[in-house]
Amino acid sequence: MIIKNIESKIKLATYLSLGSFITAVIICIGVSFFAYKQVSNARKSIYILDNNIPILAKQTNMQMNRPAEYRAAVDLFHSLFFSLTPDDKHIEYQMKKAMYLADESGALQYNNLKERGYFNSILSSSSVLTLQTDSIALEPSNKFTFYGKQKIERRSATITRSLITEGYLMDIPRSENNSHGVLITNWKTLENKDLSHVSKNTF
Repeated sequence: MIIKNIESKIKLATYLSLGSFITAVIICIGVSFFAYKQVSNARKSIYILDNNIPILAKQTNMQMNRPAEYRAAVDLFHSLFFSLTPDDKHIEYQMKKAMYLADESGALQYNNLKERGYFNSILSSSSVLTLQTDSIALEPSNKFTFYGKQKIERRSATITRSLITEGYLMDIPRSENNSHGVLITNWKTLENKDLSHVSKNTF
């Protein structure tokens, strides 16, 4: 009888020990997983100082943010290419920056405009060209269509022209000259025509 009681207590102690061990293992796994998640989330957190006050900024998935970067790259390229002042150094600077964002199709359009005297006409007429982006449509094939308006301010008139272009976007390594890591390819102008022509009073 005494032996049976001892055996029962040993079994009970064994079960309790085993149960405690399994519970401890489960708790350890749970704590480790929670700690891993906390560290992983912390690595995605960036603090930005604003007037010496830390502000939490969350990292976003690169692919989720890519469409916004595509639009920013397209907008920047068109702004560089079509927003010009009557200053040959400024025009040269704008074109040089723009060429880092496009393949040979951009250089081809630049050379065509240069041969036609487009840039010389800007200088001779003291024209100031500004571009307004209306929208940029993106397709799953990485094709884009740019819609905008170009305003040309001359001494004698203000001209507003429509501008529609299209091309494709290719991912490339980011660099100092191409911070978005996007190259515009097969770029061409679909429409660039006068919408309005308002003469100025010149005395």
